[in-house]
Amino acid sequence: MYGWQCLRTPSDYRWLDSLDLAIHETGHLVFGFGGELLSLLGGTLFQLLVPAGFVVALLRQGDRHGATVPLWWLGQNCWNVSLYIKDARAQELPLVGGGEHDWALLLDRFGWLERDQAIGGAVFLIGVALYAVAVVSGWRAVSSGGVSDGPPLQAPA
Repeated sequence: MYGWQCLRTPSDYRWLDSLDLAIHETGHLVFGFGGELLSLLGGTLFQLLVPAGFVVALLRQGDRHGATVPLWWLGQNCWNVSLYIKDARAQELPLVGGGEHDWALLLDRFGWLERDQAIGGAVFLIGVALYAVAVVSGWRAVSSGGVSDGPPLQAPA
């Protein structure tokens, strides 16, 4: 239900957005050592890498059903990131501390600022795809009695 509400109105602020924002801001610190470009990207990267890391960890343990939750979270984060990207030219979103707009600076740096809507739309669709995979995979796991689809995934040698 929460995911459907997020999908229908991604611009509405919800409780999970506070956690996502904290992770995003932490990403600027984590990646800040790598210069301005990596620092700008760091917020979004960390915001996506944290749930992706949980997906990988759960898959490695063989918990494919459990992995659907952070996969859903990753999709939800893509929706949030898409809003941020789409706001690059308008710059209407409230920013923490009134700072600079990461995506306005990033897209401008690469000459893609006028493509903010298209890029944000693509990221939104990626989020929809991740959400759909998470929901279908979760439903399959529940309908099969919670039985795992197989053994834990092995790391490449």
